[in-house]
Amino acid sequence: MTRRHFTFPCEGEQLAATLDEAPGKTGLLLVTGGNEVRAGAWNGQAQFASRIAAAGFPVLRFDRRGVGDSGGTNGGFRSSAPDIAAALAAFREQCPQITRITGFGNCDAATALGLFGGDSLDGLVLSNPWTIEDSEEDVPPAVVRDHYRRRLSDPAAIRRLLTGQVSLRKLLRSLLAALHPAKARSDLAAELTQRLSPFKGPLRFLIAGRDRTGLAFLATWDKADPRVRLCPDATHSYVEPEAQDWLVAQTLDLLRG
Repeated sequence: MTRRHFTFPCEGEQLAATLDEAPGKTGLLLVTGGNEVRAGAWNGQAQFASRIAAAGFPVLRFDRRGVGDSGGTNGGFRSSAPDIAAALAAFREQCPQITRITGFGNCDAATALGLFGGDSLDGLVLSNPWTIEDSEEDVPPAVVRDHYRRRLSDPAAIRRLLTGQVSLRKLLRSLLAALHPAKARSDLAAELTQRLSPFKGPLRFLIAGRDRTGLAFLATWDKADPRVRLCPDATHSYVEPEAQDWLVAQTLDLLRG
């Protein structure tokens, strides 16, 4: 496997990219969210890309405008459509053998791909899609209850509570939120549903069972959707060795399908 770095243009800016080369005709485009650089948290995306490429699939990851080594201003996931389009064009130019491209994103990058990538991508792997509109109050009560169920079974968390290391005001506010009835799904979740409904390519939702963002998505989504996969003990970035293996296996399964 060869890893190389290059830049490509996007609306007058230069974006930094890293390509893990492989001979396959199906490529994987990794999109990052928030302020995350293309290497990912704890170098996780770089390691993930290496494993996917070793299985024969070329992988391109890049820094969006205003993030990492790329120029411009970071306008958030809703402004990333031009970045995704430019990255797709660069991927096809750098790997002329590819005939299909699947997009992978975690958190708001997954939402960005769901909103903007369906028309130009052949497959989608959406991990822990971001569907929380603005604030703590938008987190579904079921997610808050699950969070505190886990915390109350953790002796270290109980010690922090008893020794005054936990804000009682914040704790009370969260517990009151957990008692509220479920709200109607967020506008963002509804928008994501609408944008993905015509998508005909392979699509998989990957959810980390210990991640609030992923659980908030599940609370708004059709529980019977066969495209949803859950890794019960994974946290948001899949840092656990077993979760990393699960993430790679799920992605390769879709790429090979």
